[in-house]
Amino acid sequence: MRNVAAALFVILTIFKLRAAKCFVSTVLCSRIPGLSQIQRQICTESSDAVVSLASGQMLGANECQKQFYGHRWNCTHVWNNDMLGQIIVIGSKEAAYTYGITSAGAVYSITAACAKGNITTCGCDTKQKSFFSSETENWKWGGCSVDIGYGMRFAKKFLDAREIENDNRSLMNLHNNRVGRKIVKLLLRTECKCHGVSGSCAMKTCWKSLPSFHVIGNTMMKKYRKAKMVHGIHLRNSHLQLVVKRKGNKMQQKNGNILNDGQIPKRTELVYLEPSPNYCERNISIGVLGTTDRNCNRTSTSMDRCDLLCCGRGYNTHQIDRTWQCNCKFKWCCTVTCDVCSERKEEYTCK
Repeated sequence: MRNVAAALFVILTIFKLRAAKCFVSTVLCSRIPGLSQIQRQICTESSDAVVSLASGQMLGANECQKQFYGHRWNCTHVWNNDMLGQIIVIGSKEAAYTYGITSAGAVYSITAACAKGNITTCGCDTKQKSFFSSETENWKWGGCSVDIGYGMRFAKKFLDAREIENDNRSLMNLHNNRVGRKIVKLLLRTECKCHGVSGSCAMKTCWKSLPSFHVIGNTMMKKYRKAKMVHGIHLRNSHLQLVVKRKGNKMQQKNGNILNDGQIPKRTELVYLEPSPNYCERNISIGVLGTTDRNCNRTSTSMDRCDLLCCGRGYNTHQIDRTWQCNCKFKWCCTVTCDVCSERKEEYTCK
C-alpha cells in the first residue's frame, strides 16, 4: 500500500506541476498582443520556445536598426506596438527585409536555446552521427551540432500561422519568412577540434555551429539590395509561385508552365509588392516618420550625409558643449582626484 500511495503522490505532484505550468503559460500567452488563435495555442503548448522566439525577433529588430543606421528609413519604431504582429503596412523592400531578418532571428535564437538545453522539446542535433574518413584526413561528427531543423520548423509553424488572409501581402510575408530561415541554415559553420598525441591532428571531431548574427544581417542586407518586385503571387499545391516584371512580352516556358512577361524568383530572394514610399516626409498613416530633426553627418560620403538624409531641405547647426571628468588619479589611501575636461562640437539636424 505504501508503494501505491507513494506512486499516487508522485503522479499527483507531476500533474499539479504540469497544471501550474499550463496555467502560467496560458496567462503569459494571453497577454502577448498581436497573436492569432493558432499562435496562442502554440504559445501555451511551448511557452519556453516562444520566449526564445520573441528574443530572436528582438535580435532581428536590433540588427535591422544597425544595418539601416543613417538611412532615411532606419528601422526605428517598427515594432513599438506589436512585436509579433504585422510589422510594416506597405509591402515594400523594407517590409521584405524586416520579415526576413526577424524570421532569421527567430530560427537563430530557438536553435541556440536548444543547444543550451533551455527548451525541453529539443537539444543537440542527433542526426550528425556519421563517421567520415579519407586518405588525407580522419574526422567524425561529435560535440553538440545545433538542431537547425527544429529551429526552422518551430519558427515556420509559429510565424507563418499569422498569415491567414491568403492574399498577395500574406503570401509575400510567407516567402520572405522562408528566405530568413534558409539564410540561417546556409550560413551554419563547421567547427572542428583536433585529437592526437602532442597536439597532432590524427583525428578531428566536428560539429555544426551558428555564425555571428551580424553575418546573417549582412547577408540579408545583400538580399535587400537585390530584392525583386513582384506583381503576382499564387499558391499552388502548397508552393508559392511569384511572377516579377521584366522587359518585353516574350512567352517563356518554366517548370512546365507558360509564363507571360515574368519569371519565378529564387527561393532565397526577397520579394516585395509596392515601391518604397518617400521616407523624406512624415506620413504616420503608413508608418513613415520622415527625416526632420534626424542627426546627419556633414562630412560623410555615406547614406547619413546631410544633403542626402535631409532630402535637400537643408540642416541646422548646433553648438554642443560637453564636460566630463578626466585624467583621474588615485591617491593613497582613499581619494581620487580628477581634472575637468570640456569640448565644443557641432551637431547637425535635418530641417
